[in-house]
Amino acid sequence: MIRVAVVDDHEMFRAGVIGALSSVGADTVEIVGQAGDVDGSVAMIADTQPDVVLLDVHVPGGQGGGGAEILTRSRAFSAATTFLALSVSDSAEDVGAVIRAGARGYVTKAIGPADLLASIQQVYDGYAVFSPQLAGFVLQAFQGAGTASASPQPSEASVYEDDDELNSLSEREQEVMRLIARGYTYKEVAAELFISIKTVESHMSKVLHKLQLSNRAQLTRWAAQRRIV
Repeated sequence: MIRVAVVDDHEMFRAGVIGALSSVGADTVEIVGQAGDVDGSVAMIADTQPDVVLLDVHVPGGQGGGGAEILTRSRAFSAATTFLALSVSDSAEDVGAVIRAGARGYVTKAIGPADLLASIQQVYDGYAVFSPQLAGFVLQAFQGAGTASASPQPSEASVYEDDDELNSLSEREQEVMRLIARGYTYKEVAAELFISIKTVESHMSKVLHKLQLSNRAQLTRWAAQRRIV
């Protein structure tokens, strides 16, 4: 049995996750604790020593560091615990913060119970797990961790102003580019922007041509390097 704890400041959401896991993973996971704020979470983790913690990134209390603070502070009390971020947020800042703090994976709350159970099993087994649309953020976070001692980077605004390649894209092309770089499918991009799949394909073709790239993998790296996804 994998001993799991759930950290989220919304009690109803915690109850829903616990209920879903108890239903689909009755023979796989055991819920050993739950908490809704930073200090309570650190104390709960120290007391229960869970194998895996499902961790929201926005948790009140403590010094304001949310999930990343919980992860960092808990290491002294439960070094063997693995953390899997489970959040509604898919922002680069949130993903980067918990990955740099040491989370093994990051999935969004759109995930289904069976997939969440599988993700828990994978991080417990030592694998990294991320929602597909977060691929660019994860790459960016790891690149940032490897260059933490580098000189300060220019501001986002100045980078955009001086980036001729990015500025060659229209506003709509930039919207499509960012979603594709995050790992969205053409169908998901179409739904997000309220346009047809054929229009998405057309924009994507123009983006790759203007940036002189061959595929979406190259586009993800290009966007991550510029910290724009």
